[in-house]
Amino acid sequence: MIGKKFNFKHIHLGTLIQQKVKENGLAISEIIHCFGCEEKEIDKMYTSETLATELLLIWSKLLDYDFFRIYSEHLILYAPPAKVVQEGEGAKAHTYTRKNIYTRGMIDFILDQLDSGEKTILQIKEEYGIPRSTLHTWIDKYKI
Repeated sequence: MIGKKFNFKHIHLGTLIQQKVKENGLAISEIIHCFGCEEKEIDKMYTSETLATELLLIWSKLLDYDFFRIYSEHLILYAPPAKVVQEGEGAKAHTYTRKNIYTRGMIDFILDQLDSGEKTILQIKEEYGIPRSTLHTWIDKYKI
């Protein structure tokens, strides 16, 4: 569903849901039956940038797609780095390795920015906190 040109920074949930409904070929009558509301309310959801989690959960089940993952990917890319808590004077900071936290959609998004010249490796490293070695691995592995 999410192509290379998807913008993880600005998410318009209603548009994404409407796109997925079209992809799945889901009839409006099925949606109305599932939500127990009128077509006008469904159209309002399509134009809404955000939705309540309860509604989003119903959409995720109905369309068999994890819309919450989009927000998780946004957090991975744009959340500020966590602060290192040190206890005592000689305490060492513990680092934790996070493996396989990047989805293919996120990798494509980042490589597309790099390939188009929109951002440099240094800018991507600083903005998203992705290690340089990881970026070079992606370039070698997924380069078009």
